[in-house]
Amino acid sequence: MPHPYEQLTPDTVLNAIDAIVAPLGWLTSGHQLALNSYENRVYQIGIEEQKDIVAKFYRPQRWSRATILQEHEFSLFAQEDELPVIAPMVIDGESLFEYQGFYVAIFPKQGGHSGHIENLDDFEQMGRLVARLHQTANAVECDQRGLMTPQRFARDSRQFVLDNGFIDDSLLPAYESLSLDICNMLDERWHDPKMQLVHGDLHASNLIWQHEQPYMLDLDDCIRAPRIQDMWMLLNGERDQMQAQLAAMARGYEMFLPFPADQIPLIEVLRTMRLMHYSAWLAKRWDDPAFKMAFPWFNTPRYWSEEILTLREQFSALQEHPLQLIG
Repeated sequence: MPHPYEQLTPDTVLNAIDAIVAPLGWLTSGHQLALNSYENRVYQIGIEEQKDIVAKFYRPQRWSRATILQEHEFSLFAQEDELPVIAPMVIDGESLFEYQGFYVAIFPKQGGHSGHIENLDDFEQMGRLVARLHQTANAVECDQRGLMTPQRFARDSRQFVLDNGFIDDSLLPAYESLSLDICNMLDERWHDPKMQLVHGDLHASNLIWQHEQPYMLDLDDCIRAPRIQDMWMLLNGERDQMQAQLAAMARGYEMFLPFPADQIPLIEVLRTMRLMHYSAWLAKRWDDPAFKMAFPWFNTPRYWSEEILTLREQFSALQEHPLQLIG
């Protein structure tokens, strides 16, 4: 059976956008560029006598309409609160459109560059922005967005790869035993933290910097999770560097909300959950031809051997002292 995205030909993309932007009196120029996205399909589209736009074709059957609309509401509320978030365009009162079985959203194209944050002043700025985003999130309906828990991100991920035969038989006993020990430790460390709607996937590649201003992209994975989820992926370098970065973010965050210092011990828990979820994500998308082309190393004995090594290292990291909030 052909994958749904195989129906998304260049002509289909342009016809969809022409239909969506028609109320604005716009017309596509014929130019389109596929951007680096695998979960969804995202294109830069040329518009005659206008700036280029970005079109996102959501993965069929992943999200319901109500779930996507809560993502859009979050983005649009943040934009109204003057946060630098790239929100979907609203056309004739709608931000989400349907075309031949695809949900589609249109975004303005944002120029700039991405990359790791290195300056502590920028970390403090990010702390302010994340706190303001969390303030906005408290006003957004989020009952359709999922919960980030060890059950969903670790145990369910583990079970999926085991049930579907992705791991080489020679490596299966090591993965089964180690992943079970990790899941048990994650449960012990979780302690039902306070959850709220967060960006969920806030890392360097989802920031675009222009004139020293970071713009937050892609709230597609917004989720109810501990607030520290929107901070730990921005940290980089050695332990002392990450502690200084965390302290800078805390200073910025405290200008708007109390910093969730009690959630710092969850950083390695959340990192482990992300690692296990990533493997299951690749496994669940393996029927998409684009994934086989982009990730040819997945589902090989070497991949799972290295994954086991990574999980062993992460198991050790879970047992080390957490980062400290200094300064």
